[in-house]
Amino acid sequence: MSGELAPAASDQGATLVALYDRALPQVYGYLLPRARIPAVAEDLTAETFLAAVSAVQKGTVPDLTVAWLVGVARHKLVDHWRRQAREERQLRAVEETAVPWEDPWDAHLDAARARAVLDTLGPHHRGALVLRYLDGLPVPEVADQLGRTVHATEALLVRARAAFRRVYEEGEDGD
Repeated sequence: MSGELAPAASDQGATLVALYDRALPQVYGYLLPRARIPAVAEDLTAETFLAAVSAVQKGTVPDLTVAWLVGVARHKLVDHWRRQAREERQLRAVEETAVPWEDPWDAHLDAARARAVLDTLGPHHRGALVLRYLDGLPVPEVADQLGRTVHATEALLVRARAAFRRVYEEGEDGD
């Protein structure tokens, strides 16, 4: 049955498609106040529906309802919180054994303000910057730690450095 759904899974697939429009606002509405960041709630909503599609394809969905989808969303939210807690533990450990920044621009940073700026960044930017510059890991190892490709990690680091500089320099203007 290469790639095709079994008849019961096919029926559930059609049910999921029909349920999507009605369930999407409820799943997102469940996640948004708990995640507190719209982009995170959107990502978790997408993960929820991807997990639902996967479960339907495997034939492991007991009862395809909005309540079941909210339960999947709850699990995705808990997974997100666990990832975030792991990143924060890594950051605390790194903070205790911090090494100097490599970039000459970074040599002029005020360490306390740099930490405060890092705290304002999202976990994905903060984690990438800490692994690369505080831990001194090469990009391929950062990619491995984050579960990303090297190219995706390089792009993430570019965005993270830009976000860091933007927030850091805004603080200089406001001082």
